[in-house]
Amino acid sequence: RVPREAATAPSLEVFKARLDGGLGVSWDTGRPMPMLNILVDTGSSNFAVGAAPHPFLRRYYQRQLSSTYRDLRKGVYVPYTQGKWEGELGTDLVTIPHGPNVTVRANIAAITESDKFFINGSNWEGILGLAYAEIARPDDSLEPFFDSLVKQTRVPNIFSLQLCGTGFSPNETEAVASVGGSMIIGGIDRSLYVGDIWYTPIRKEWYYEVIIVKLEVNGQDLNMDCKEYNYDKSIVDSGTTNLRLPKKVFEAAVKSIKTASSTEKFPDGFWLGEQLVCWQVGTTPWHIFPVLSLYLMGEVTNQSFRITILPQQYLRPVEDVATSQDDCYKFAISQSSTGTVMGAVIMEGFYVVFDRARKRIGFAVSACHVHDEFRTAAVDGPHLHSNMEDCGYNIPQTDESTLMTIAYVMAAICALFMLPLCLMVFQWRCFRCLRRDHDDFADDISLLK
Repeated sequence: RVPREAATAPSLEVFKARLDGGLGVSWDTGRPMPMLNILVDTGSSNFAVGAAPHPFLRRYYQRQLSSTYRDLRKGVYVPYTQGKWEGELGTDLVTIPHGPNVTVRANIAAITESDKFFINGSNWEGILGLAYAEIARPDDSLEPFFDSLVKQTRVPNIFSLQLCGTGFSPNETEAVASVGGSMIIGGIDRSLYVGDIWYTPIRKEWYYEVIIVKLEVNGQDLNMDCKEYNYDKSIVDSGTTNLRLPKKVFEAAVKSIKTASSTEKFPDGFWLGEQLVCWQVGTTPWHIFPVLSLYLMGEVTNQSFRITILPQQYLRPVEDVATSQDDCYKFAISQSSTGTVMGAVIMEGFYVVFDRARKRIGFAVSACHVHDEFRTAAVDGPHLHSNMEDCGYNIPQTDESTLMTIAYVMAAICALFMLPLCLMVFQWRCFRCLRRDHDDFADDISLLK
């Protein structure tokens, strides 16, 4: 799994705060409480911080200085699609700056070794997994941070994210860097979105799994079986940069986007995320690229709602040293082998509400959403759909009778292989007995002589 291009994901300062601060981990040394910048990740469930010197870390968690740290004497290892880390589990007291005046005893993984996890210039020293216990490492007995927060305080079981990615200045059409945003713990901030919030049910509490019922490119339906969109799951994941799609869906979407933008030709490597495309500053032809719409299951039976993202979201600005005078972009829709991942490419257009108490996720147009003079990100509905539950992917279950049949077949196969071996052993033992009897008889004859 991810980071998964984590350098572009937000760091954390919570209650209502810009996403460029940190969590405070308290320890009794007489020094000011240290602040650690933390990557907010709704696609994992471990709270982990750097706990050893690293070239890309400005600060790290020093357990030996904390009088409140408790060692759980258990190791933990977490691999991602890109990068991995391992460390030691413990608990400590955690406070949230600019938030509710609470201190929480939380599970913390002290990262002692890592490979391609921390990223130079990312300005974060750890990761805060906000998903459910089922996917926590080393197992689901480890209580995630947000669960601890809700249990130990009166904070409601809800949080919301406003991720502000590359935006547009009011008087210019070129992209300007404005990465940041806000996280609200325990509620919703009306000033961070416009219009209404539309909710989709959380299908299963592990990742934040949802059901996609349709996908359109410039209003044209891809006309695929809706199960393909959710094979083998669809999740909302702030720790992933791209919109990641299952192989068949990715191929169909890219074909449709290519057709819509065919007035210009792009190298094949661009569509694979391997090459950049560049234009002179301020001349990016946004209008040739289509909008992309995803329909999500609604809360009302047979109704869905549509979220629409712009090319300014799925073409991510990248600084290319060789062409520093140009605006260069990377295609941020990629192929997935683990289902659909609605990463920052999706979330940067919207204010996203993780209403864990009511098992639903809400989307509204963000107050800092990407837009130009022609188009804007949008959330609208309702749209009628039947049998939306059938769109969810179910892992094939093998019933008990089938398992018993398989067990008997395997036992029979083993018996067939073992029978010749048993016969060979039996023959060998018989041969040895006959040989010994023959030798004893020969000895007796020699004595008679």
